[in-house]
Amino acid sequence: MDDNIFEKLRILSDAAKYDVSCVSSGVERKNNSVGGVGNSSAAGICHSWSTDGRCISLLKILLSNDCIYDCKYCLNKVTNPTKRATFTPEEVAELTIQFYRRNYIEGLFLSSAVVKSPDHTMENIYRVLELLRYKYNFWGYVHVKVIPGANSLLIQKTGMLADRVSVNIELPTKESLQILAPQKKVANILQPMSLIHNEISRTIEDKNYFKNVQRFVPGGQSTQMIIGATSDSDKTILNVSQNLYDKFRMKRVFFSAYIPVMSSPNLPAVSTMPPLLREHRLYQADWLMRFYYFNSEELFTEIEPNLDLEFDPKMMYALRHLDRFPIEINKASYEELLRVPGLGVTSAQRIIRERKNAELSYDSLKKIRTVLKRAKYFITVKGKYYGNVKLEPDAIKDEIRMKEVQKQISIFELL
Repeated sequence: MDDNIFEKLRILSDAAKYDVSCVSSGVERKNNSVGGVGNSSAAGICHSWSTDGRCISLLKILLSNDCIYDCKYCLNKVTNPTKRATFTPEEVAELTIQFYRRNYIEGLFLSSAVVKSPDHTMENIYRVLELLRYKYNFWGYVHVKVIPGANSLLIQKTGMLADRVSVNIELPTKESLQILAPQKKVANILQPMSLIHNEISRTIEDKNYFKNVQRFVPGGQSTQMIIGATSDSDKTILNVSQNLYDKFRMKRVFFSAYIPVMSSPNLPAVSTMPPLLREHRLYQADWLMRFYYFNSEELFTEIEPNLDLEFDPKMMYALRHLDRFPIEINKASYEELLRVPGLGVTSAQRIIRERKNAELSYDSLKKIRTVLKRAKYFITVKGKYYGNVKLEPDAIKDEIRMKEVQKQISIFELL
C-alpha cells in the first residue's frame, strides 16, 4: 500500500472510532450481476467488536477529518490542531474493494467531517458509492452518513445506492446544540431525516403497484446522540428518541457516552469518566420502547427525570407501579407479561403458548425455562405469591441486593 494512503488510513480510521452507529441492518440482496462481487445477507453482516467499540468487519473510516465546523466536543473541530487527512472518492473505493477481496471486511461504514461545505462533502460520499456500485460492481453492505445541510438531490441519489444511512442529531435539545455546536441547526438535521423517511415510505408503497422499483435505503435510517456532554436529563433524551421513532420510523437511536477529550468551560472536565453505565441504562430503556410497548414518559416521574443506576428501567417501573402487581400468570395478557421484570419476549410467548394446554404451576414455569429470579416478586401462580417478601419497593430491593451479595460470595468461594 502506498505510504501516503496508509497514513491517511491510520488517521481517518482512528478518527472514526467515536462514531458508535456502525451496525449491520441485515439487508437481503443477492448479487446477480455478471462479474460482480459481494452479497448482502438478511441475517446481517458477520461482524465483531473491537475493545474500543469498533465494528471490525466493516471498513469504518472518515472520508476526511478536515472540518469547517467548530463543535466544542469534537476532536476534528477546525480549531483543534490535530493532524488532517482527506481521501479522494477513488481512494476510498479502491481501498474498500481491495480489503474486500482480501477478506478483511464485508462492507463499508463511511462518515466524514464537513469539508468545504455540506454539498461538497455529500457529493464526494455519493461519488464513493457510485464508484463502488458501478465501476467495481460491489454490492456488499454500505452504510454512509448523510451530511445535514446538503442538497436534497444529493441525499436522494446517495440513498439509492446505500444500504443504510444515518443523520446524527448530535445533542438532545436545540439549546444544547446552540451551546456546543452553534454552526449546526436543528432544521438542517431534521430535514434530511424527513426526506429519507418519505422516500423509504414511497418506495414501500410503490412496491405494491410496480414490479421494478428503485431501491432506497433498504436498511432504514439511524441516528446518534451524545450523552453526558450537557445537563440534559434521561427523560429529555428518551422523549427525543421516542419522537424520532414515531415521526421518522428510525431503525435505531444510538447513544454515545461522551468521552472527555476536549477542554471547554461548557463541557465536563477532561478527568471525568465517560457515563458508560448511564449509556447502558438508556439502551435498556430504548429496548423497552422498541420491543416492550413502553412509552418514554412511563419510565420517569416528575421528581425523577433520570434512570436509576442501580436497578434497570423495567424493575424501577414495576417498583413505582406496585398497584398493578402482582399479576396472575395464568390470566395476564401478553402485554402485561412483558411488563414483569425478568420476563422477556421469549418467556412471555412461551407462557401464552403453554397455558393454552393446561394451567401453569410454579414448577411448570421452571420446566419451560422461565427465569423467575426477579419475576417472582411481581406475579402470582394459581393465586399464590412466591416472592416471600412484602410487596413493597424497599423490601423487594433489599431482597434482590441480598441475593446479589450471596451470589458474589458463592462465586468467590469457588475460586
